Amino acid sequence: MFSVQTRDSETRARTGVLKTAHGDIPTPVFMPVGTAGTVKGILQKDLADDIDAKIILGNTYHLYLRPGTGILNAAGGLHRFMNWNRPILTDSGGYQVFSLTGNRKLTTEGAVFKSHIDGSKHIFTPENIIDIQRIIGADIIMAFDECTPFPCDYRYAKKSLGLTHHWLDRAVARFRETEPLWGYEQFLFPIVQGGTFDDLRELSAEKVASAGMAGNAIGGLSVGEPAEEMYRIIEIVNKILPQDKPRYLMGVGTPVNILEAIERGIDMFDCVMPTRNGRNGMLFTSQGIINIRNKKWTDDFSPIDPEGPSDVSLYYSKAYLRHLVISGEILGAQIASIHNLSFYLRLVSEARTNIEQGTFKKWKNQISGRLSERI
Repeated sequence: MFSVQTRDSETRARTGVLKTAHGDIPTPVFMPVGTAGTVKGILQKDLADDIDAKIILGNTYHLYLRPGTGILNAAGGLHRFMNWNRPILTDSGGYQVFSLTGNRKLTTEGAVFKSHIDGSKHIFTPENIIDIQRIIGADIIMAFDECTPFPCDYRYAKKSLGLTHHWLDRAVARFRETEPLWGYEQFLFPIVQGGTFDDLRELSAEKVASAGMAGNAIGGLSVGEPAEEMYRIIEIVNKILPQDKPRYLMGVGTPVNILEAIERGIDMFDCVMPTRNGRNGMLFTSQGIINIRNKKWTDDFSPIDPEGPSDVSLYYSKAYLRHLVISGEILGAQIASIHNLSFYLRLVSEARTNIEQGTFKKWKNQISGRLSERI
């Protein structure tokens, strides 16, 4: 399923290939977030042809509530429902349930929660999360976990981790006793938790590694902790997780976060930042970060990004995009989202190339300052 192709001599960065039924995924890879079966405002054709996304992410919580498992089952799974023939990964919904603080209750059995849509009551268990993701049909599915907040006291983090590990045992058992519904293999990734506590992260990484699944994920980061804390936890966890399996850092992050994580041995990423920030006028460019709403771009007729991560980056001017965003035109959000996603995907592609050429560390150090500069 996964093979490491190149290892950087100066860092823990590596390139690899993740093989799935819907295509091979070169790593490091960034996955656009398609929460409810759509990457907001972007046609599947543009995702494939312009952005060239190798894999996208869907979310079990949102898809379970709407359109629901009945519709997804009748459609033959999410790939057919949304007409996407490349790989999909689904998050388990643990983070979404965690964020419903006032509307959920955690028990040994699972998580009881109220829908954010209509207030109806539901329960997620480690078993039915596997069953739901079998119906959705994602190539990579996640085990149900609890994502602890930051800050979080040690006692709560330890108790939460025990619950996550109990749920993991049940999820693995359910995964092994069931079969895919749509005629192709699915892979289950457990999730390392433990907050910012070194001993809990080590314990969780050992537990996750012992599950023997096809890949592993690191959750509970980029939830408010300082970036250096995140990097430290990644290093601790990656010393324990198997070298021959992909490592997925969930919900991270900025371009600099991604490069720092690649340096520490992470293979897979997802984050809403390129699309969500793009819809609000923040652009990630080769020159730095642009707030396209600023008046300074009103009569700037130069391309959005002269180094062009996508066709739209060269085709449209900053002045035109500012006009669209300020006017609330849907096209503005679409252009910004395509540009930002293309920027992220080109960034990880360039990271792969530099790892292969043995120049990753030098390249990363040269561009990191510019990536976080606001212009």
